[in-house]
Amino acid sequence: MLDFVYYPVAAVLWLWHTGFAVPFGAASGLSWALAIVMLVVTLRAVLYRPFLAQVRFSRTMAVLQPKMRQLRAECGDDRERLAVETRKLQQQHNFNVLSGCLPVLAQLLMFLGLLHVLHSFDRTAVSHVPFLGSSTAMTAAQNADTANYVFAPEQVRSFLHADLFGAPLSATLTSTDSVASVAVVALPLVLIAAVATHCTARASIARQFETTAQMRLINAMTLWLFPLGTLVAGLVMPIGILVYFATSNTWTFVQQHVVHRRLGPLEPLPPPAVPTI
Repeated sequence: MLDFVYYPVAAVLWLWHTGFAVPFGAASGLSWALAIVMLVVTLRAVLYRPFLAQVRFSRTMAVLQPKMRQLRAECGDDRERLAVETRKLQQQHNFNVLSGCLPVLAQLLMFLGLLHVLHSFDRTAVSHVPFLGSSTAMTAAQNADTANYVFAPEQVRSFLHADLFGAPLSATLTSTDSVASVAVVALPLVLIAAVATHCTARASIARQFETTAQMRLINAMTLWLFPLGTLVAGLVMPIGILVYFATSNTWTFVQQHVVHRRLGPLEPLPPPAVPTI
């Protein structure tokens, strides 16, 4: 259904793996891990402009939120007046909802594409998550002899047999007998992903001007529940996908810090002028 996303993502991963296979070998776990890291970097570079548009959208929304609450209080139940005043405010600040939604959609498609391609190296288990993997399980022999988009069957076998510091890229903490060797690699990756998620949320909250009870609840969830979810998910995710999450979450934190620093501090809207008599 999303082949127009899966094939380009797989092609970029194939190019990076082919390049790293020259110094490290095609079956090296380091070649695959570095290829996943550089795939994240490549996709984030391609999505930089949509990301920048999303940041500007969120900054404008943060600035306008206090004024929007003021308008809702002033207009009361007069929805028509509220709609008119809201449009005026948005036009004054070039605020367009689509400029915030489209970049998120583009990033979501790339995210799903990357996870799907990585999951599709091992199709021996049924995936019940839409767009994430195959809905039909294969035997180990069938999986090893089936191509994964642009990856030939021998490259699929290469991924399945590759290990990173003794931990197979396709192994999880709950699906291997070598728990100790997998944990040595998986736990640091999970911690990096969780800490980066927490730091990104903390930096976003620090840029808010004021909060409501609902926003404080959402902030608490992003600060603690999402990182906790990352830790729990890390128990059932293969090493290859954990490499992606650690890289992606760290990149998000660093990129947001750099972009917001370059754009400068947020400035609240000035209070309305008081007419002089």
